[in-house]
Amino acid sequence: MTTTSAASSVVERLSAPPVNGPVHFSVEFFPPRDAEAEARLWRAVRVFERLDPAFVSLTYGAGGSTRDRTVRIAGEMATETTLVTVAHLTAVDHSIAELRSLVGAYADKGITNLLALRGDPPGDPLGEWVAHPQGVRYAQELVELIDGLGDFHVGVASFPEGHHRARDLDEDTAVLVNKLRAGAEYSVTQMFFDVEDYLRLRDRVVAADPEQGAKPIIPGIMPITSLASVRRMAELSGSVIPPAVEARFAAAAGNGPEEDRAAVRATGIDFATETAERLISEGVPCLHFCSLNFTKATCEVLGRVGVDVRAAMVAPAVG
Repeated sequence: MTTTSAASSVVERLSAPPVNGPVHFSVEFFPPRDAEAEARLWRAVRVFERLDPAFVSLTYGAGGSTRDRTVRIAGEMATETTLVTVAHLTAVDHSIAELRSLVGAYADKGITNLLALRGDPPGDPLGEWVAHPQGVRYAQELVELIDGLGDFHVGVASFPEGHHRARDLDEDTAVLVNKLRAGAEYSVTQMFFDVEDYLRLRDRVVAADPEQGAKPIIPGIMPITSLASVRRMAELSGSVIPPAVEARFAAAAGNGPEEDRAAVRATGIDFATETAERLISEGVPCLHFCSLNFTKATCEVLGRVGVDVRAAMVAPAVG
């Protein structure tokens, strides 16, 4: 296994050839809520560490002990593993002073890679977004704020179907381009269900600004293992599951009182593999897997697309 440097940036990692397969991959984790979940997270981290992902990211738990746990775990991932660690940072319910403090806390733990997100309103992700009176209104401002605080490497979110708050795809594209112009080095997409949506996003950014269009747009993939869960995630994100995809998973789920989880999982692995193969053929820089702190499904997909996952087998897979 090639050992990475904690000081590396995402773009630096992506500029080097992948070492164990046809494409770079990365993994998203979320902060655990208790000690048992944290132990599971660390088991997953150690499994993926053996596969040398381009980077890993930790989503942001806003407020109270969850936020503190997020900062602590991100720091431990950056300093106690070989993983390039990206910490998410959202503007929700934070003043500029608090955001500066959080960026400083990450820097103190050796984290220089941040994903700058406006974030969703607490309680109702699709509800009205209200800025903190002493905060920022847009992710672009957060990128600019981080850029002024030191030598950081910043990524942002992108939305193949268009963000649900955007009036149309043109406005959504302009927002992304402005975030990139503000200093973001790459973007990671929201989970999507149609590769064409990703490809059209890439085309729109290149057409709007070729310089910014040269920056990596990393597609987000989640191997679906529960139809009910993915329906809920799509609803909360404002995403739409295409009818053909919905029908495919509904057929696997069956008509019983409980969905056939084994059949849905098998269909989800197939669908994620097909998506990944198409994306690889289209020259994507990296595949970003939403792991939900599990390893088995992602490793199955990676193995199917030609990534050498044998190193993961020496550690117990999770979920």
